[in-house]
Amino acid sequence: MVFLAKPDSGEGGEGGEEEALHVASRLHAFNRFELKYLVPVEQAAEIRDELGERMDRDLHSPAGGYGVWSLYYDTPQLRFYWEKIEGLKFRRKLRIRHYGNPDGVTDDSPVCVEIKQRVNRVTQKRRITLPYGVARQLCDGREMVAHSAKESAFVQEVLELVVRLNLRPTAITGYQREALVGRDADTGLRVTFDRRIRGRDRDFGLGIATPENRFTIPPHLSVMEIKVNERTPHWITDLAARRNLNLVRISKYVQSIEAFGLAPRSVFHVDEADCPPVTPTTPTTPTEEKQSSGLLSARHDASSENATSRDASSKVGAP
Repeated sequence: MVFLAKPDSGEGGEGGEEEALHVASRLHAFNRFELKYLVPVEQAAEIRDELGERMDRDLHSPAGGYGVWSLYYDTPQLRFYWEKIEGLKFRRKLRIRHYGNPDGVTDDSPVCVEIKQRVNRVTQKRRITLPYGVARQLCDGREMVAHSAKESAFVQEVLELVVRLNLRPTAITGYQREALVGRDADTGLRVTFDRRIRGRDRDFGLGIATPENRFTIPPHLSVMEIKVNERTPHWITDLAARRNLNLVRISKYVQSIEAFGLAPRSVFHVDEADCPPVTPTTPTTPTEEKQSSGLLSARHDASSENATSRDASSKVGAP
């Protein structure tokens, strides 16, 4: 049995409570709409450069991007996976997320315990920043952890989810992300490009030195996400139309579950056979083109000659 402890109100009596009011809560929540596109890495770089004329690079996104690693929790029956596949209007999932290189993660490294949920067309995220060891204590150990009064409802919701649904670590995903943010009238706009999307279905520690990851989305593809608070700027939709970008329903978690064979491949699965890399064409010189044409003519003549010989031979033995 798990008992939900009262939130930690701090020390110092009234003085402690008054001080807590001036400290920013670790709990972060926001709502937004998300549009996703699957684009070749080369085209993604071109789109990023074009967007750079009207957007700024995220302050937390250095040149080349940054790592994003997520440990997803699900039921033994993969309830969260099936809710996504069935398109439920209200669905959610629990994950622990780390930003940066996972190799150096220790129990003291900051991570986010996050509930991501979908309500109709709106994506909602609520998360709290905790040391990695404490986050695993909450999600794996199913133990109450110290928290502030503002964080109480969220922490208890996480614990209730883990206990009631018997959640367990199910998959880890990781990728390299580059992010742009809107400026001026587009301050609520954010566009991300995720590439080298990979993961694993075992060894769920984030700090493992040599994990056995594999690509879950073909490496020549990247996921472009447009995230807005209210409406998408018209110039973004114009860009998508001009570049023939098509909206896709893709989930990195769902893709991982199917890539690892934990569930049958759905209609949303991205397979390399369906999205082969573009083979570059090598321009030929007039001389090379003439030689190639001559070679084809020679092959055609030889083929015709052989066919004639076979035809003649068949006629010799005919009655």
